[in-house]
Amino acid sequence: MGILVLCLLLVTASACTTGESRAMTLRVLASPELADMQPLLEDLRRDTGITLSLDYGGPADAGNTLTPGDYHHDLAWLSSDRYFQLKLRESGGAQPLSTNTMRTPVVIGVKPQVAKLLRQTAPDGRLSWADIADRAAAGLLRFGMADPRQSNSGLSALIGVATAAAGTGGALRLGDVTCDRVRGLFTGQTLTAGTSGELTDAYVAHQDDTDALIGYESVLLSLNSSGKLREPLEILYPADGMVMSEYPLLLLNPVQRANYDKIVGWLKQDSTQQKIMQQTLRRPVDTSVPRDPRLTESAGNALYFPDQRQVVDKLLADYADPKLRKPDQVYFLLDFSGSMKGSRISALRSAIAGLSGADDSSGGKFLRFYRDEKFTVIRFGGRVLGEQTYTISGEQDLDAMRDFVAADDFDSETAIWSTVDHAYQEAARNAQQAVSIVLMTDGESNSGMSLDDFLRRPRPAGVPTFTIRFGEANAAELDRAARATGGRMVDANATSLLDAFKEIRGCR
Repeated sequence: MGILVLCLLLVTASACTTGESRAMTLRVLASPELADMQPLLEDLRRDTGITLSLDYGGPADAGNTLTPGDYHHDLAWLSSDRYFQLKLRESGGAQPLSTNTMRTPVVIGVKPQVAKLLRQTAPDGRLSWADIADRAAAGLLRFGMADPRQSNSGLSALIGVATAAAGTGGALRLGDVTCDRVRGLFTGQTLTAGTSGELTDAYVAHQDDTDALIGYESVLLSLNSSGKLREPLEILYPADGMVMSEYPLLLLNPVQRANYDKIVGWLKQDSTQQKIMQQTLRRPVDTSVPRDPRLTESAGNALYFPDQRQVVDKLLADYADPKLRKPDQVYFLLDFSGSMKGSRISALRSAIAGLSGADDSSGGKFLRFYRDEKFTVIRFGGRVLGEQTYTISGEQDLDAMRDFVAADDFDSETAIWSTVDHAYQEAARNAQQAVSIVLMTDGESNSGMSLDDFLRRPRPAGVPTFTIRFGEANAAELDRAARATGGRMVDANATSLLDAFKEIRGCR
């Protein structure tokens, strides 16, 4: 009789005759793609007595909307908690217990014939994000990607590409995203959606007009086996690395610690990891678990997620800004005074050729002139010697630009600030576009208005001038003018003209 009374007293904690957990339902804030785990959650309930009720948190990814300290769920199950962890560190909030449950990288799936063409640009056959960016900028690759403001797959892709473009080998810093290195890539984006599932549906509907999808390896492999595609996508693992999603399970309600431990134990056991891999094509967290043959042996190189929230927010703001999503208008002011003859003009022409696609380095592929970008090239001496505007639609426009810079009409004088003022008057007519001015000179201004005269002149706001010092140009004046307009000076004498142009490429 005493045992029966004791059992009744403890019934809220356990079933006294079997040792099994009593029936328990936990509310879980979950990333949308975890809907594919529903068939396995019945096994979890059967084995542990715990039911997980997944709340997919609306149109935005749960990891982006989860607020430190303001928890309305027992658990969170996210594709990634890295952005949340940045918010948490910023707020000074307590760190929830977190356990990774499975893994998948963000990769690119490409139609086979397009993949074959892409490989022709990579001598060793190992394609990179730079190769993808190069083809997209040239108008030869149309792809889909989920919106990074709503989907972790889109955010991971954006971070991965920006990290590869920065080329530092480490996590992105704010200075790495001040100049946009991925504009050329995103000229090729023709499809987007709020979630991975919506994106694959959009691709199925538009597969004749789209060449590739950037997304989770697991999602792309599942799409290939769905029978919805006229031809399966070839999965490419960029050699410059990928951001990995590890599906952490977070304990938000400490009261549920015992149940959390049971769920984690069940998820991480080998038999469950095998089932997850077979069901979802996500990789086990334990690499000793036998690999499904549909998965490659290696998931590739993992890229670092930024460790500053401001970096992620800047990437997202640039992605969302409608003005920045339009092609730029760039004014190139090129010094054709007599001192530029010989090796100096050869270096300038090589730099323009490099930005036109001749530079096959990783940085060169990210920074090449891209489709629909608009340029006005002004050759100047003591006056404007020639002025031509180009909108890049193909190789013929790049050829025409190179021919324009190949002219030999040098002048004996140098009217730097009058030419810059002329460019600003022209820029005032392009208020609907992001406009920037790039000035390259190898000497001092000896004609026309002075720098002080120029700085007193009215000019449109938000149009920076980036100055490139070459040869004997006045560093102090070039730096002063750049700072006054919101730009900066780069000294090409310390590097090369091509590197100088690349350093300010995409800045505004």
